[in-house]
Amino acid sequence: MRETTDILISGGGVAGLTAACAFGSAGFRVICVDPAPPITEGDAEGADLRTTAFLQPSIPVLQGAGLWSRLEPHAAPLQVMRIIDAGGERPEARLIKDFDAADISDAPFGWNLPNWLLRREMVARLAELPSVSFRPGIGFARMLTRDTEALVTLSDGTQVAARLVIGADGRTSPVREALGIGAKTTRYGQRALAFAVTHMIPHGNVSTEVHRSGGPFTLVPLPDRDGRPASAVVWMDGGPEVARLAALPVPDFETEMTARSSGILGPLTLVSRRSVWPIISQIADRLSGPRTVLMAEAAHVVPPIGAQGLNMSLADLAALLDLARTHQADPGVPAVTDAFHRARHLEVRARVTGIDLLNRASMVRTPVLRDLRAKALDALYSASPIRHTLMRAGLGAAGKSATPTRR
Repeated sequence: MRETTDILISGGGVAGLTAACAFGSAGFRVICVDPAPPITEGDAEGADLRTTAFLQPSIPVLQGAGLWSRLEPHAAPLQVMRIIDAGGERPEARLIKDFDAADISDAPFGWNLPNWLLRREMVARLAELPSVSFRPGIGFARMLTRDTEALVTLSDGTQVAARLVIGADGRTSPVREALGIGAKTTRYGQRALAFAVTHMIPHGNVSTEVHRSGGPFTLVPLPDRDGRPASAVVWMDGGPEVARLAALPVPDFETEMTARSSGILGPLTLVSRRSVWPIISQIADRLSGPRTVLMAEAAHVVPPIGAQGLNMSLADLAALLDLARTHQADPGVPAVTDAFHRARHLEVRARVTGIDLLNRASMVRTPVLRDLRAKALDALYSASPIRHTLMRAGLGAAGKSATPTRR
């Protein structure tokens, strides 16, 4: 069986589903495949318990895809990014610096949502788009590129002739492998625990990174849960330490995570299972090939610091969609694919490098280096122009405000 389409997307994660919604909303015919059906309930086995913070520049992308009206009612705004240094003799906050979005914008830095809920709403949006065919349980198998099309064979034997193939299929991307594109990978010996907690003290729409050693302990606001303030947590540390923490009985784990949080929100109560994720940095050597582009984790992977990962992916999508619209009849021509590589690769390299440096700084264990880290944070924060520049750089779009206003 052979089919034709404008766009074939390999990957049904959050980035791939967003791309399918965006291109479908823009009038393109889209087929989106993924060998693993999306899990769309938070308490289901295998559910992705991590959360995603959509920063301001990502909101117009979600609006154009017809997603933001679905997502906004479930989102917790992030008004303040707080960094705490707890690198002294005891795991107590010795330096607290708040980066307030009000200093540079009329809107919050971003809005946070659970990943499983994103998948639920995105799948529902795809069902509204007649030009999009979403095929969970079917994957990309192989590809032959020609001047006028890419001929893709799917895992069920179906052949699809696509004008453009988008690889959004993760850090071990089959599309990247089919193109023969290499990737540089940096391994830190770290893993991350992801879970949800409730607490006595309201988070006040403040996202907090607590730095001590091994990696940051990050608390990101969630909507209240059963009448109590709630937060998503990502706790990064060395692999053996994370394995130990993941195996602790719940009461012992709650004691350790409350201490690691410096007690800033009071005692923390675990309200989800604990999932473990490896931490790497990775960047593809190229972001495009014949009739093909790579985006999201097929193109770049970063540690979960500063809410950069998926927002970089949506920046990929925005750039690609703009280029494809100028070549609506054939979005896979070199004027799209080559221009996409040029538009994104240097920016991605710079951002991956910057996050790598931040992660290494968060990992330091010796007291002397932790003291230097605290002094650097204090110096950078104290200079208002530098602080504002860092906030705009963190947004990834020179501090432009998104359409939504502060809620």
